[in-house]
Amino acid sequence: MEPILKLTDVSKSFGPVKVLTDVSMEVFPGTVTSLIGDNGAGKSTLVKCIAGIHRIDSGEVEFEGSKVDISSPKDASDLGIEVVYQDLALCENLDVVQNLFLGREKTVHGLLDDLTMERSARETLKTLSVRTIKSVRQKVHSLSGGQRQTVAIAKAVLWNSKVVILDEPTAALGVAQTEQVLGLVRRLAEEGLAVILISHNMNDVLAVSDHVCAMYLGTIAASVRASDSDRESLVQLITSGAANLEKDDSL
Repeated sequence: MEPILKLTDVSKSFGPVKVLTDVSMEVFPGTVTSLIGDNGAGKSTLVKCIAGIHRIDSGEVEFEGSKVDISSPKDASDLGIEVVYQDLALCENLDVVQNLFLGREKTVHGLLDDLTMERSARETLKTLSVRTIKSVRQKVHSLSGGQRQTVAIAKAVLWNSKVVILDEPTAALGVAQTEQVLGLVRRLAEEGLAVILISHNMNDVLAVSDHVCAMYLGTIAASVRASDSDRESLVQLITSGAANLEKDDSL
């Protein structure tokens, strides 16, 4: 299988501070790749480079086998890369449909096409097997944390996305809500999307991941198969950048 997203020797500095150093990683369609690392390891900067918020200083980014220059969030979105940040960026005073289409509203003769948007919202939630949201006309302020996370993820996949990046999707969620969101993450991969999951929870990482990329001091310390890993070995990678794990040759 060819990677849909490939980074080769990507580096990024802010003034004299080098945040990323020769980062290389591959992300495959239909899989969940977890990006782990301690605070300050470079995860957020790497994601922002992929999302077009920061321009890389050196290295190459390939998407679907072709070299690309992602210089803005629009460039990333046009390729099919969507990011769900930890703050979700939802408007609580709007309903589910309005949030899903915010800034991308469908119109007919200059008027909002509410019927088409509502139908698309229902179809998207149905495709993702979302059953916890009773009505797409519910205001977001009335939804639970898990339901809001579901809306944010649905918003990311509504636009023919190919790569979805999830930043700590289970943070501050209860046990039941965490299980619902993790199930949704796996369904995204089963639908053929490439998922990059950022998480500090090693149990969540092991529960849904196919591959794990561990960052340490701005570099990729190791890329391993989740099936070859356990919680202790992943924690060791995060804290020291080294562990006795079998390298994943597919990455």
